Amino acid sequence: MSMIALLQTATDMAATAKAASGGNALLGAGLGAGLATIGAGIGIGQAAKGAAEGMARQPEAAGQIQNAAIILAALVEGVALFAVVVTLLVTLKF
Repeated sequence: MSMIALLQTATDMAATAKAASGGNALLGAGLGAGLATIGAGIGIGQAAKGAAEGMARQPEAAGQIQNAAIILAALVEGVALFAVVVTLLVTLKF
């Protein structure tokens, strides 16, 4: 084979490998976004469950429990949003 044919074959192989790695990055980004969303849903569900049980056991502390639950839900959503932004950055890079 001539040198030009070898270079062309190497270039084609590199392009194929780059396309495959970009596809894997997109798959990883999609899985990351999905897991972040599922994790946030589970976390907020558990926080709401605990807050509801706490308010049922101590109705006089319902205001404080509700405020704490809202702050906790906001923090969980912030972490989930950060994870989704990271996955978007990975997606846009490839």
